[in-house]
Amino acid sequence: MHISTEAIVCGVLAHGEHGAVARLLTPADGLRAGYVRGGRSRRLRPVLLAGNVVQAEYRARTDEQLPALTVELVHSRAGLHGEPLAAAAIDWTTALTAAALPEAQPYPRLHAALDGVLAAVEAAPAARGWAAALVRYELLILAELGFGLDLSACAATGGRDDLLYVSPKSGAAVGRAAGAPYAERLLPLPAFLLGRGEADWGGILDGLRLTGHFLSRDLLTERRAAVLAARERMIARIRRITG
Repeated sequence: MHISTEAIVCGVLAHGEHGAVARLLTPADGLRAGYVRGGRSRRLRPVLLAGNVVQAEYRARTDEQLPALTVELVHSRAGLHGEPLAAAAIDWTTALTAAALPEAQPYPRLHAALDGVLAAVEAAPAARGWAAALVRYELLILAELGFGLDLSACAATGGRDDLLYVSPKSGAAVGRAAGAPYAERLLPLPAFLLGRGEADWGGILDGLRLTGHFLSRDLLTERRAAVLAARERMIARIRRITG
């Protein structure tokens, strides 16, 4: 097996005295793990940072063998790791990707979306410029893995106007009138996820609450639930800046 591709660094684990197992998201070959000789060295630690883009070369004699992996830096986001909120966003999005995706299954839309979120974190002058994109990325992961929400019409009436809630059981949208008697038991549906207006912090936090419910219920269960701690750290930092 030989794969040569650009990829996004999503996770790194120490392996042996000096090596590391890196998990990278590739455009055409999905999430791929490989052993990086000297991956914990002074030279390679700055390369194998979450969110960096690298040129990756995977080589293995069989498909069952953990490939040897060599990496060259293409684009560094190391500077963002010194900014608490940006670092928390990168840690969460890459940890989510590494935990949720099965190995070696292509998800080109997720690769493009993750690259877009990370680019927004890098370019936006304020966190509100990327936080809405992060919520949409979480929704896309749910959809790509078979747990997508149906926000197209009210589950009770079929109407497409005045959608205000989401059922925490079915993941379907609910309109204002149909949902009013059960509002305390429903999840708020922020307008920006329906393409109505720009996202404010209230809507972004509602969006994170919405996606967080389904991520923790459907995807990040058992041993994978540990990565939710990174999400909580990110949300705590967002709450600090929004008061």
